[in-house]
Amino acid sequence: MQMISDFILRTHGKRYLDLSDYLSYLYLLLGTILMFGPVIWLVLSSFKPQAELLRFPPRLLPYRQETVTVPGYDEPLQLFEVTMEDGSVRQLAQVRRVGIEAQMIDPENPEGEIVRININERTPVESVYFGLENYERGVESFNFWVYFRNSVVVTVVATILTLLVNSMAAFALSKYQFRGRDTVLIVTIGTLMVPLSVILIPVFLVITRLDLNNNLLGVIIPAAATPTGVFLLRQYMLTIPDELLDSARIDGASEWRIYLQIILPLARPALAVLTIFSVMWRWNDFLWPLIVLSRNEFFTLQVGLNSFKGDLQVQWDLLLAMTVLTLLPISLVFAFLQQYITSGIATTGMK
Repeated sequence: MQMISDFILRTHGKRYLDLSDYLSYLYLLLGTILMFGPVIWLVLSSFKPQAELLRFPPRLLPYRQETVTVPGYDEPLQLFEVTMEDGSVRQLAQVRRVGIEAQMIDPENPEGEIVRININERTPVESVYFGLENYERGVESFNFWVYFRNSVVVTVVATILTLLVNSMAAFALSKYQFRGRDTVLIVTIGTLMVPLSVILIPVFLVITRLDLNNNLLGVIIPAAATPTGVFLLRQYMLTIPDELLDSARIDGASEWRIYLQIILPLARPALAVLTIFSVMWRWNDFLWPLIVLSRNEFFTLQVGLNSFKGDLQVQWDLLLAMTVLTLLPISLVFAFLQQYITSGIATTGMK
């Protein structure tokens, strides 16, 4: 912590902050707001009711109107601050509302006279409230655990296949000499320039011919090999000395043993980076699962979130709450493996 504080408080000036220091802090502050501002807004908005989300101008913190339990009434009554004719302000509870007139009572004297107030002469009594009602209603009305299981299966299996296929391809392109190796690498990297919309229909026809529609394998298999992963791992494996592999061959190690016991352990930082990328790609994928899957029991979380979009309205309160839940697993994966990102990318030549 001392090193971090010394780095943050370090200045260009000898004793005081100069112009470059102010500009640096302003740049860092703006960058932090741009990066984390939408996430903070999403999390805070997930606690707001539907009416609060539609409020203009919007408010950052989630507010809830205070209620009070009054004897003689089955439901809690909403509290308002009412400006009386003499200029005094009282807290009254609303019994009912008819047009622009509200019938209100004193919660401390419920047997007293009912006061009729114009709704423009009162303001609701509100307080910051972080309740879990949106999350509870979302999980109950939304097959969260079914979609979560499908997303976990797709993400884990696709990531394992991605690491296996890409690492084998990278091993061959980095440590074996054969005719056409550079051509294969160029073609592999060149596929990055092919838009998804170009291959969407051909891949869908192949999946249909294989009868993998409404099957999680139809989501997993097409994305098993990625040119980005092949390039990233190849660049890292080029830093592994060829003499180490030759020594293993002299000792009688097979190519599979070299791959499993030498290449994969030494390429662990790059594999961790590719794991993060793969988990992000698979977990957040929406378009391809939407095309392949049409049965509710096979939906992933991203496709399932689309069910909150109705013909006439969108349940924004439940949608935001479920979106926050879908972000938690990938955030945990990123936090667990982020220590490998700097070293992994720095040694692969990626930018």
